[in-house]
Amino acid sequence: MDYSFILYLLAALLVIVGIAGVVLPALPGIPLVFAGLLVAAWTDGFARVGWLPLVVLGVLTAISIVVDVLSTTLGAQRLGASRLALVGSLVGTVAGLFFMPIGLFAGPFLGALLGEYVHSRQLGRATRIGIGTWLGIVLGVALKLGLAVAMLGVFALAWFV
Repeated sequence: MDYSFILYLLAALLVIVGIAGVVLPALPGIPLVFAGLLVAAWTDGFARVGWLPLVVLGVLTAISIVVDVLSTTLGAQRLGASRLALVGSLVGTVAGLFFMPIGLFAGPFLGALLGEYVHSRQLGRATRIGIGTWLGIVLGVALKLGLAVAMLGVFALAWFV
């Protein structure tokens, strides 16, 4: 029995969930996209997609992990955010998942704002930190979406050429 249809279906599902994970912080988006593309390449015995495109996809995945880690903290740290603001952003992100879709955007902002306000007792400063954290997250999502599209492009190029 040929299981290739099931494997291609699994690969497509991983890629779709991975792309959703670029926006949803609870899912490891780009690594799931990579896993899906790897399963698709493996299913045909790496005949169409060989080691070089897979290495490029692996590098793009590693870059996405760095972007993920840095994007959340850089926006806040550039403005001098406290550790409480960073913790608040993380807590707000997790709490925001329960209030989708608005919570996904408002959670990190409110968490960072509240964390910084508890730390400094200055509403203006806390608001700037909250906005900086939110902008860092939005920029990170945009960069990761770009990386996901680039990964799909590299894979498609290797598959069809």
